[in-house]
Amino acid sequence: MNESSNGKGFSVSLFVNNKPGVLVRIAQTFARRGYNIDSLVVSNAHDARFSRITVVFQGDHENVDQILRQLNKLIDVVHAIQHGSETSVGGEMALCKVGVKPEKRTEVFQIIDVFRAKAVDITDESISIETTGSSSKIDALERMVSSVGLLEMVRSGKLMMARGLEPT
Repeated sequence: MNESSNGKGFSVSLFVNNKPGVLVRIAQTFARRGYNIDSLVVSNAHDARFSRITVVFQGDHENVDQILRQLNKLIDVVHAIQHGSETSVGGEMALCKVGVKPEKRTEVFQIIDVFRAKAVDITDESISIETTGSSSKIDALERMVSSVGLLEMVRSGKLMMARGLEPT
């Protein structure tokens, strides 16, 4: 990850034509600048001709402006916008599989309750948990279940939408 001493996380939302190769060109824009993508979410927009992409990465403000200019120059990018927490709502989803014997389940269910998560699968030796929320909430849940026996975790990556009538 290319972080400066004042580096911070940025979220960029893109609205793009739903065509092959668009994602590669977007990823190359970040790679050319030496940035690693921390989170990447791609989905169809409400109109199937377009897709929405959310990219989270670490960097400094000057390079974010430069990356946005480069992204907006790409032929299939309709628009690319950087959103902060004050101008957008967002979160992510995670699934966790915890290895746990029946005698330790109470502890796991207490953690699930505190984090307002839910158990979505239970076997004799594991519990699968689903949760949504901020990245920091999911990080905290991961730390808690790691002490009990986290076997696997899958995260969606950050999803975001502009507040009010502003475009995402």
